Amino acid sequence: MSTQIRLIIPAMTCAGCARKVRAALEPLAGVSEIVVDAAAKTVDLHIDGQDSAAVIAALEQAGYPPDAMPIGTDSEAAPESCSMDDPLPSDQFPVDGVRLAITGATCASCVRSIETALSSVPGVERASMNLADHSAYVQGAAKPEQLIAAIEAIGYGASATADDDSLEQERERSEQQLYRRLLRDTWLALGLGAPLMAWMLFGGSMMVHGGGISQLVWLLVGLLTLAVLVIAGGHFFVGAWKAAVHHNANMDTLIAIGTGTAWLYSMVAVLAPSLLPEQARHVYFEASVMIVGFINMGLALELRARGRSGQAIKRLLGLRATTARRVDDDGSEEDVDIALVVTGMRLRVRPGEKIAVDGVVESGSTLVDESMLTGEPMPVSKQAGDMVSAGTINQQGSLIYRATRVGKDTALAQIIALVKKAQGSRPPIGRLADQVSAVFVPVVMLVAIGAALAWFNVGPEPRASYAMVALTTVLIIACPCALGLATPMSVMVGVGKAAESGILIRQGAALQTASQLTTIVLDKTGTITQGKPSVTDVFSYADWSRDKVLALAAALENASEHPLAFAVLEAAKEQSLPALDVSDFIAENGKGVQASYQGGVARIGNLRWLADLGIDASAATADAAGIAEQAGTPLFLAMDKTLIGVIGVRDQIKTDARAAVARMHARGLKVVMITGDVRSTAEAIGKQAGIDEVIAEVLPADKALHVRALRDKGERVAMVGDGINDAPALAEADVGFAIGTGTDVAIESAGITLMGGSLHGVVDAIAVSSATVRNIRQNLVGAFLYNVLGIPVAAGLLYPVTGMMFSPVIAGLAMSLSSVTVVSNANRLRFFQARPAKEMV
Repeated sequence: MSTQIRLIIPAMTCAGCARKVRAALEPLAGVSEIVVDAAAKTVDLHIDGQDSAAVIAALEQAGYPPDAMPIGTDSEAAPESCSMDDPLPSDQFPVDGVRLAITGATCASCVRSIETALSSVPGVERASMNLADHSAYVQGAAKPEQLIAAIEAIGYGASATADDDSLEQERERSEQQLYRRLLRDTWLALGLGAPLMAWMLFGGSMMVHGGGISQLVWLLVGLLTLAVLVIAGGHFFVGAWKAAVHHNANMDTLIAIGTGTAWLYSMVAVLAPSLLPEQARHVYFEASVMIVGFINMGLALELRARGRSGQAIKRLLGLRATTARRVDDDGSEEDVDIALVVTGMRLRVRPGEKIAVDGVVESGSTLVDESMLTGEPMPVSKQAGDMVSAGTINQQGSLIYRATRVGKDTALAQIIALVKKAQGSRPPIGRLADQVSAVFVPVVMLVAIGAALAWFNVGPEPRASYAMVALTTVLIIACPCALGLATPMSVMVGVGKAAESGILIRQGAALQTASQLTTIVLDKTGTITQGKPSVTDVFSYADWSRDKVLALAAALENASEHPLAFAVLEAAKEQSLPALDVSDFIAENGKGVQASYQGGVARIGNLRWLADLGIDASAATADAAGIAEQAGTPLFLAMDKTLIGVIGVRDQIKTDARAAVARMHARGLKVVMITGDVRSTAEAIGKQAGIDEVIAEVLPADKALHVRALRDKGERVAMVGDGINDAPALAEADVGFAIGTGTDVAIESAGITLMGGSLHGVVDAIAVSSATVRNIRQNLVGAFLYNVLGIPVAAGLLYPVTGMMFSPVIAGLAMSLSSVTVVSNANRLRFFQARPAKEMV
């Protein structure tokens, strides 16, 4: 029996500690699937056939004792679907966790430094930063001021934020100011660098000759270059200095060293040319400013593209009403600010208006467009007693409803909070970039120095120039910006795209695992079926009409509270049948109901009861068998000793269930239905829906065992249920899909919540997951190839073949374009369609 445990290791503070912890655990027998997260100070692992004492002893011997007893995680999501690098499951990261806006972070190394700094603050349980939207989420008891101080101490800026409109608008204004500044810096740098580059390309000399006008001109150019570096590139040097002070290295470090080296070398050539061989008296002022210009341009384009990637959140924010129409006890009405609405307040919504807060309808009827929450296009009928949700649009009539949830408690507010947190989550595929970034910048600096020394010692003349070019080019081209953006950009856009379709992907691991599923397990009631019985057939005999049979049945069932009785009453109501006068009700437990009608005795109930009373029901044998074959329940109706009708009642499958199952089959998925119903009923439902395998007569507590059995066979299993009775099975599955009700969006057991009730949402979620993971892989492959191929070329690997060195200017342009390419590729997900438009209706 394999057990998954989680250990908290307070002494683990860096990547080196993580390696030592892993080295201590790997030799232990029965220990497998070790996941070490230095930022979160946690270790997850599986133990087979032994207790955790040996694990604890090994860690203590290595100098990393656990802080507390192991935390078992078998009750949570399965290990494949619950990654400790995923910071945002709601049981670990509540909606009200601290959210910080981060400034100054530019690459994956910055992210790692910030996460480590936050994790070191006393009271912090988990911390995660999202480079795509420059935000961080923190769980724990630490105060925002402590977190901000920890980030500022390592050279970055931070401020606490909330999810209201004013802060969102403030963020947009800040980004617009930054965008304009970056454009200004771009044109300033390129304005000086482009003429210098053109001079060189068209045959002008970039060599300094001792004395005379040449030296004076290059001195003036050098001073102009310094001014441009200070104005347009000063933020790179400031960032590099702050990182160095705190023993860190990041993208700013590489840029500052690269451009600074080029400028210093050029000034030596200008002021003291005699220190260099005559062939090496080459200036690289154009390289310094062009690099700064191109990188600023790349940052501006990246910022603009990032703005487009956040459109999903902006659209969700746009759904919120700003005012509500209050109805006072005296009947007077007044428009009030949404912030003044409190629970219990009566509100009116008129045709075409947004519903301001969640509530329950007291009077009126209308159709409400809920597509912005559920992704389902058909409007929903609302009348007294029905729930309405904030952000939905009233299409026709006027409603008066009473507020039940306001502010951050509304379904829309929870959706926005969950989507924001999910956009900052990190799927397991992103771990590779995190691991590389931890050592990337220091390694690049060593490679750059090694390349420079090689050129200086064994390269051709002018060796000093070649060494400087190699050093600068390697530093510039190796900036890990694209690597740091590869995963979070795709996750941000993919999660937002899913939210637009009513799909809340709450965990980064679920986002990745959903693309790898092989089996879908469906609960029956409320998932495949509508969740409530309805009348499907009415048969009449002995000269009775179908309408009269149904009317009499409704009269008999009027005093019953059985679900089948409600179905009969609803059917009679829908057909506007007159109420018949019956009296002397007698309910026979487990049998049926009888009453007096027009001087006789009318009965409705099961076949055995009527047979015991001597009533011949043979005329209904074929009709009753047909009802049973369709998973229905036949209700037999008799007047005195004569059978007058049979009514078929069943929980019908959803209208689109069969089409959704067909889409699952088209993706190569095996579909299994699991239910507590009797086998005959379950198999009839399974046949109607096109299910591959039916598991019937299962207790709710045993559903998880069947899911585990499928996983033990090597299947990647998704469980789809209502999130209540199915909670253990949802947690046991690789991915849990909770079918939402339209208002309950915080189902804890599932990694993915579907706001609508359609099974198409499951297939849509899988399609979005596959597209997002594919996009992440494209970004990661592109970023890795860029660095893996770019660094050797920048170091001069192709010089023996081509006789040419890679220019630092080209390196700066390539580095900027790599980030822009990653962001642009991620934004392609905004146009992804999970299913054709014709399937949406």
